[in-house]
Amino acid sequence: MTEATELAAAAGSTDPRVGLRSVLALRRLLETLEVLQVDNARRQGWSWQEIADALDVTKQAVHKKHAGRPPVGTRREA
Repeated sequence: MTEATELAAAAGSTDPRVGLRSVLALRRLLETLEVLQVDNARRQGWSWQEIADALDVTKQAVHKKHAGRPPVGTRREA
């Protein structure tokens, strides 16, 4: 099983501590994947509207979340 599969299975645990920690880890993974794919789409010339449509959100929401940050790979580590 992959880590994501294991996390998804653990999210259904009857132990709330295990389930909630898994939900947190999945949320962080999802955010990372969204950033990577939005950057990928922008590099390929996608408009904010096309990205918003693919994510089923408004153009304003996706633009507000992603427009002000540097693309992946250009961030400076502190």
